[in-house]
Amino acid sequence: QVQLVESGGGLVQAGGSLRLSCVASGRTFNIYRMGWFRQAPGKEREFVAAIYWRSGRTYYADFVKGRFTISRDNAKNTVDLQMNSLKPEDTALYYCAASSGLGNYDSQNAYGYWGQGTQVTVSS
Repeated sequence: QVQLVESGGGLVQAGGSLRLSCVASGRTFNIYRMGWFRQAPGKEREFVAAIYWRSGRTYYADFVKGRFTISRDNAKNTVDLQMNSLKPEDTALYYCAASSGLGNYDSQNAYGYWGQGTQVTVSS
């Protein structure tokens, strides 16, 4: 089992920045890839960004390219999401997820472990 705990959410004005952090514990040697997803009220959960644990290769949803950056610290078992130039439409509950296997990096079904989520609210 892998446990994930997110932090760093909050309220920010449009154009501002936030940094989300996710700490993994438990059987972290099983982690193959980690990702961030988000779910806005009334909408389905969607992919935001992913990072491969060993290579560090990253992938982003089109709507965050150039604004968000995902990074990891293997020694600390953490993955961060730096969010800049935030927009009101970025308001959502952000989830950290970990995958121990294959599957598409942007598919929720490829991730077997999830955090509880951290709320990000961007005011206009």
